[in-house]
Amino acid sequence: MAPKTQLKIDGIDKKILRMLMADARTPILEIARNVGISGAAIHQRLRKLEKSGLIAGSKFIVNPSILGYTTTAYVGVYFDKAAEGTLIIKFLKRIPEILECHYTTGNWSVFLKTICKSNDHLMQVLHNIQDIKGVSRTETFMSLAQLLERQIKI
Repeated sequence: MAPKTQLKIDGIDKKILRMLMADARTPILEIARNVGISGAAIHQRLRKLEKSGLIAGSKFIVNPSILGYTTTAYVGVYFDKAAEGTLIIKFLKRIPEILECHYTTGNWSVFLKTICKSNDHLMQVLHNIQDIKGVSRTETFMSLAQLLERQIKI
């Protein structure tokens, strides 16, 4: 898949994006007052940024620990054969505790981010992953604490 051409954004676009990245619920009129342009102009710029693919809506962020998900682990997964990857990924997508799946360079075929309620729960998830036909083995790294989370700087 070829990368899209790089989008050019101006200072006004950057101000709008910074405000919405800080709080996606910021009212359009508040953004307009802070940026110094009309609410209609803010809407037009947001439509342009959405159409370009730079922004893709907004979302609420759920704190998983409030729901009891306190065990985060990263799992390197080794495939028997790379050709089986598409089918394995299809089965990995069915495991709700897998939050991210990345093809990577290095030793693993894919690298996963998982979230579980306990070590026992993680063990169940690992067994589910290891039971997938074509998975030869896994390597797991427990996260003790998340020290940094951020978006790209605009």
